[in-house]
Amino acid sequence: MSFSRNSARAVKQALRAPSVAKRSIALAARQQVALNAAVQPQVARNVLGAVRGVKQLKFADDVETVYERADWPLEKLQDYFKNDTLAMIGYGSQGHGQSLNARDNGLKVIVGVREGGESWKQAQEDGWVPGETLFGIDEAINKGTIIMNLLSDAAQSTTWKHIEPLITKGKTLYFAHGFSVVYKEDTGVIPPKDVDVILVAPKGSGRTVRTLFQEGRGINSSIAVWQDVTGKAKEKAVALGIAVGSGYCYETTFEKEVYSDLYGERGVLMGGIQGMFRAQYQVLRENGHSPSEAFNETVEEATQSLFPLIGKYGMDYMYAACSTTARRGALDWAPKFEKANLPVFRDLYKSVRDGTETRRSLEFNNRPNYRELYDKELAEIDAQEIWRAGKTVRALRPDSKEQI
Repeated sequence: MSFSRNSARAVKQALRAPSVAKRSIALAARQQVALNAAVQPQVARNVLGAVRGVKQLKFADDVETVYERADWPLEKLQDYFKNDTLAMIGYGSQGHGQSLNARDNGLKVIVGVREGGESWKQAQEDGWVPGETLFGIDEAINKGTIIMNLLSDAAQSTTWKHIEPLITKGKTLYFAHGFSVVYKEDTGVIPPKDVDVILVAPKGSGRTVRTLFQEGRGINSSIAVWQDVTGKAKEKAVALGIAVGSGYCYETTFEKEVYSDLYGERGVLMGGIQGMFRAQYQVLRENGHSPSEAFNETVEEATQSLFPLIGKYGMDYMYAACSTTARRGALDWAPKFEKANLPVFRDLYKSVRDGTETRRSLEFNNRPNYRELYDKELAEIDAQEIWRAGKTVRALRPDSKEQI
C-alpha cells in the first residue's frame, strides 16, 4: 500500500520547504504507519515504500487476507517447486493459459490430453513436445506430482473412475473450480484421503489469465483448500496461484467459490447482461429508434465508455463523470432495478446452491450432441438483430479487424 493522499501531500510539501522537511516526512510516515496498523497488523512494513507480501486489508467492513505476487519472486517460486512436476490435465481455455504461464515462470510443466485430438494439436502448436512435455492423460498423471485436473466439469465426472486410482499418495490434486468436488453426489468425484486437494480459481477466462500475465499484471484469483494432508496445502495453493499467473490471491472455500462462480456467470457476468441488453434494445426498437442508435445507446456506450470507468475508478466516479441529468435518472432508477431483480437473483442462488444448476449442466454437457446444440444456441444469439448491428458498429472502430 502506498502513502495516503494526505501523507503524500505532506512529503511533497516537505521537499518544497527544506526547513520543515524532516518534520513533514516524519508526520507523513507516522500517518502511514497508523494506517497500516489499522488494516495490516501482520504485514512487514517499509514506511517510505510500498508494503509488499501478505496483507490484511479492509474490504468494506471486513478484514481479509490477500496474498500477492511480490511475496513469491521468481527464484523463490522456482526453488519451492524444484522437485515437482505440474501435470496439466486438459488443455482448454484455463489449461492453456495456466500451463503456459507456469512454464514461462520456469516451472517443470507437462500436459496430458487425449492423443491425436484437437487439444493435442493445439498443445503442439504452443510448443509442447510429444514424449517430452506432452503425453496421454494416464502417463502425465503418473509422471506428475501436482495433478492439475482442468478437464471440463462434465469430463471430470465421466473420467473420474479411471483417473482416481492414479492419484496416489504424495501427489497433490489441483482444481480451478470447486464444481466436481462440492457436487460430489452428482459428479462422483471424491478425492483420495491421502493427498492434498487445493483450488486456484482465476477470476476470468483462461485467455485473460494468459494476456494479463504477458502484460506483466496478473489476474485476481481465489484459493481454497479441500483437504490438507501435509500441513502445507494452503501455502502450496498460494504458490501455485502465483505460478499460473495470479497477481493477487484471495482465500475462500471450495463451496463458496463454486456457488459464487455459477451464480455470477448466470447473473450479471453473462446471463443477466445479455437479458438486460436485449430488453433495453427491444424497447428502443419498438419505439422507432434505428438499430445503430439502439445498439450505441445500449451496448457501445456501456462497454466502451461507462463500464471501463466503473472497472477503473468505481460506480460513484462513473456517475460523477456523467451529466447531472444522467446522474439524477440513474440514482432514481437504480433502486427500482434492484427491487425488480432481487427475486430473480435469490431464485438463481437457490438453484445454484441446491444443485439444480449442476444437474442441468451435467445432463446437457453429457449429451453426445452437446456441441452441436451449443453451436445452434450461440448461432441464434449471433443472428439477433442487436448483435448483427453491433458487428457494423464495431467495424467502425479504429482498431477493428472486422469487415463491414
